[in-house]
Amino acid sequence: MRAKKVLLLRKRLGSLPLMYELSGTVKVIFEEQTFGSGFNKREFVVTTGDDKYPQEIKFECLKEKVELVDKLKTGDKVKVTFDINGREWNEKYFVNLKAFRIETAGASTGSSDEPPPFDPADEILDEEPPF
Repeated sequence: MRAKKVLLLRKRLGSLPLMYELSGTVKVIFEEQTFGSGFNKREFVVTTGDDKYPQEIKFECLKEKVELVDKLKTGDKVKVTFDINGREWNEKYFVNLKAFRIETAGASTGSSDEPPPFDPADEILDEEPPF
């Protein structure tokens, strides 16, 4: 199956930043990093596409979103929803991809609007059978 190479722009409410989505396969999961201020982050790499030149994209999860990475395994097919953040420090420029939702194939770590699948055993019969 060819991994989707998708970057979708969708506006959030008001003037908040845009969010993006990218699908691919988890290649590397790094250890969690905790800094002196109590700030923590965890990074992972997703390989996109089965193209001739696949791309390897590094994402980071910050603070409470670190637990999203705990559920991942190398080789998982995922769809990552993320924000792009850029900053300047000492006349150098940096870009970070901050993941805030990670969906694995067949599962979602975000909320879903889909109802659970129908199970006939869950149905309550109000009437007696017709026989």
